[in-house]
Amino acid sequence: MDTGTLDVPGARLSFEVRGRGPALLTILGGGADAAMAAPLADALAGRYTVITYDRRASVRSPLTGPLAEQRIEEHADDARRLLGELGADPAYVFATHSGALIALDLLARHPERVRRLVAHEPPAFDLLPDAGRWRRLEQEVVRIHRSDGIGPALHRLGAETGVTAAPEPDPNLPPWLRDMLARMAVNMETSLLYELRSFCRYVPDAEALRGAPLVLASGMLTKGGPMHRCTVAVAEHLGVTPVELPGDYVGYLRSPAEFAAALHDLLT
Repeated sequence: MDTGTLDVPGARLSFEVRGRGPALLTILGGGADAAMAAPLADALAGRYTVITYDRRASVRSPLTGPLAEQRIEEHADDARRLLGELGADPAYVFATHSGALIALDLLARHPERVRRLVAHEPPAFDLLPDAGRWRRLEQEVVRIHRSDGIGPALHRLGAETGVTAAPEPDPNLPPWLRDMLARMAVNMETSLLYELRSFCRYVPDAEALRGAPLVLASGMLTKGGPMHRCTVAVAEHLGVTPVELPGDYVGYLRSPAEFAAALHDLLT
């Protein structure tokens, strides 16, 4: 595995590259970083050159200025610059949750950079019939954080979305996993305060994405839940038929070999 950093406007990105073959960029959501994609990357490294990275404003990809509300477009430009720096475009892209929103914007504005995108459970809550309810929840979660802290805020968000917070770092865990969970605790707070509201109100550009090389997917075990509803809503907005991938919202982490095989089929 090769590692490196890339200076982009306003941030320094940390990235990892594994394997050989056509380029495959992964873009994760929330508090996740490249370590969370590592099991999937290892499972795919025999077929692809897998690029994983920590998104801007995370622990290992710090901003060069003060924290501020994050924008989907800025994160998509980071992905574009990373692909250009590594000479990896056009690339296959697998993106999940808020990372899927970023990848949809990348494909819409820079289609020449993306060979095919699998967007997994994009949380485009503004496309749901009860969008107002989700906007109120976003504001409520931020208020809970201010009054009671990050734990109760994430608990409230998870109770509504089905996406639970990462467990506390346990001293008995393997060092790489313990370190990842410690970073995620910081990243999740940043995501909640500076990404949640702006990201969840992002609506993909239907005109730009119609006919694009795109697959919308949700987890088999999230069927009927909010993330599945969002996936269906985005698929209807873009005029495509959604498919299923193994597992739940983190199927790529729980069953990486099975998920990698299914993802490869969708990409090819």
